[in-house]
Amino acid sequence: MSTHGTPCWYELATRKPTEAGAFYGKLLGWKMSKAPMEGFDYHLASMGDTMVAGMMVPDDPNSPTYWMIYFAVDNADKTAAAVEADGGKVIVPPADIPNTGRFSILTDPQGAYFGILQPLPGGAGGAYDQKKTGHGNWHELMTPDPKAALAFYGKHFGWKLTTEMPMGEMGSYHIFADKGADIGGMMGLPAPGMPPAWLPYFGA
Repeated sequence: MSTHGTPCWYELATRKPTEAGAFYGKLLGWKMSKAPMEGFDYHLASMGDTMVAGMMVPDDPNSPTYWMIYFAVDNADKTAAAVEADGGKVIVPPADIPNTGRFSILTDPQGAYFGILQPLPGGAGGAYDQKKTGHGNWHELMTPDPKAALAFYGKHFGWKLTTEMPMGEMGSYHIFADKGADIGGMMGLPAPGMPPAWLPYFGA
């Protein structure tokens, strides 16, 4: 069964990955380790035998701390090209990660960053599991145009709107499903000037 469009990895860009790892370890029970990648300081968070997230120092020293969500795709090159043709941007062109797969970092037409990963044969890992503590559980997009975002991600990932919940002056909360299961929601920007962004939730 294809995992195209299913969340598969969570990555925190932070100038203090060691301190962040200690914080999330206490909060969620993650165990931290260093990835065996020569010349690249990458921290891995695990629950038991399952890797659930990564942490790294961003290249730009002025970059804010932020979470990146990766979604599995059948073909990273084709998905990146399709996203770009549909108004998104390719921030990091498709490239191989040894022993993992092929990835790319993109933005949607409204400017929210997200990653894609074409995993090696054998699956997309177990970082996302709504039944387990410390694993990815929910995925929330704050965007200036939720309906346009739903159409965009529905086109490229196959997601379907399942519920629209009115929230008064904040507009509506749009719950979407992947392969029949609700995995997240989309809503308008909660504050003026706030950039569009994805936010992952982890099971507690």
